[in-house]
Amino acid sequence: MCQHSSHAPDHLLRLVQQVRAHYTESPTKSKPGRPRTYTGLSFLLLAVAAVTLRTFKGLELRRLLEKDPRLRRELGFERVPHRRTIERRLAWLQAEAEAQVAALGGRIIERVDPTGGLPVAASIDGRMYEALGPKWHQKQRKQGVTPRGLRNVDEESAWSKSGYRGWVQGYRLVMQCMVWPVPIPLFATWQPNNLGEGKIFAAALEKEQIASAPVLLGDASFGTPELVAAYGACGGWLLTPKQLPKCYKTFKHDVYAWRKQTIELLFQRIMQVFDLRSCPTKSLRRNGAFIIAAVWLYQVICWDNYEQGKPVAQVKETVDLARWRIAT
Repeated sequence: MCQHSSHAPDHLLRLVQQVRAHYTESPTKSKPGRPRTYTGLSFLLLAVAAVTLRTFKGLELRRLLEKDPRLRRELGFERVPHRRTIERRLAWLQAEAEAQVAALGGRIIERVDPTGGLPVAASIDGRMYEALGPKWHQKQRKQGVTPRGLRNVDEESAWSKSGYRGWVQGYRLVMQCMVWPVPIPLFATWQPNNLGEGKIFAAALEKEQIASAPVLLGDASFGTPELVAAYGACGGWLLTPKQLPKCYKTFKHDVYAWRKQTIELLFQRIMQVFDLRSCPTKSLRRNGAFIIAAVWLYQVICWDNYEQGKPVAQVKETVDLARWRIAT
């Protein structure tokens, strides 16, 4: 039962304040024309509230702002935006959300204290998210043929295959996380499903979005000589199965074993906390806004837990309190 009171603040308001404290103002140039009525921060916080409350439709978010003036003010809205404004701004929010994850990730790498005499290590990997709606066969997609009776398909989604999950129609989240000393997200990007993870990583390196940890672990798709050299130029060591000796075990195998114990588990934890195992809506950018907002929120709570000496993975409890609007 919801314990939210119109007089007492609740954990959702506290969560919004917690996330706002980690917001980094982006040094973007002002564009010509009429300035924005609503700030990018307001919509970032709205996306955080959306993934917390599991509310993803523009009309539902508008009604939420109408019915809860305290939340609206906490998010930074002087008045309730139109439904189409909400949907349009959320569709262009992904890049701003990714910038926030990368900015905090860079600060985390600088401030975290290595333990056990070991250097800070990170890992990078990707996961496919199944698209909302029916399946559209790859062969028919290429031919531009829409089968009779096929409705509400997400036409921006794409097919890709992994050895673990097989063929999936959807999109791809590529995430970098710290594996030592604590598992915390450092970078995340939402991309088309048919774009290779190596190419995504190369583009992020070129844009200086990857947090430069002394050690970075990845699967074979990240192990090309070009990527190893590019990450080495950033001052780090990229280790993949392609760099492991085949005939005998070395310390490199022990280091690489950290990867499965961290980043694969981290993907699962993020999905469980927000119940986002597949795409909550349609289109590349709209899904990206919500998925990356979820990663940012998880990252913020993890880092605050670390600085306060709490268990880093104690995230679900915080989000559940905010979801049920438990009074403080």
